[in-house]
Amino acid sequence: MIISLSHFKGHEQTGFGGAIKNLGMGCGSRRGKMEQHAQGKPMVAPRRCVGCRRCATQCAHGAITFGEDRKASIDWDKCVGCGRCIAVCNTDAIRPGNDAAMEELGCRMAEYAKAVVDGRPQFHISLVIDVSPYCDCHGENDLPIVPDVGMFASFDPVALDQACADACGKQPPIPGSHLDEQMHRGGLLRQARPLHQQHAGHRLAGVPGPL
Repeated sequence: MIISLSHFKGHEQTGFGGAIKNLGMGCGSRRGKMEQHAQGKPMVAPRRCVGCRRCATQCAHGAITFGEDRKASIDWDKCVGCGRCIAVCNTDAIRPGNDAAMEELGCRMAEYAKAVVDGRPQFHISLVIDVSPYCDCHGENDLPIVPDVGMFASFDPVALDQACADACGKQPPIPGSHLDEQMHRGGLLRQARPLHQQHAGHRLAGVPGPL
């Protein structure tokens, strides 16, 4: 029996992190985690880089260095594609090096999650509270992007993530939050669509409500 408990939050590469991310990434091996992130290795736009070095302080692998021009560069041989540098860059100088990286990460994560739960009895719970803009793996984070919604539960992790995303999408952004600043440029939740486009059948089966 698989019982998952997830904190639903924003995510710098998948749009949001919920049950599927908790299962696919959380239950993956170290090699599996790296394989899922493999297509998301970022690139630096030198014109946007101001040399603040925030990205380097967040890189656990020493992949980011600075030249005499104070511009960042990323060594892809050392980079594992975690995306933490993307999240902390205030000037949007660091972006995925592959236009399809976010969609590919979502697909791989869904594949890993399916491998975890396939053929096993399961129940999933998500807490839609303190919805931070970035993954919980960050040592730092910003204030919540939307008000607390509550607790959701389902036997279907796809329907659960969809319900949580829909609920967050109906909330007003918290003034001064990252979402409040960014939503008119596309928003965090919009990036999550590719993950659920693979599971249209599950979505039609019904969406749970808050407990």
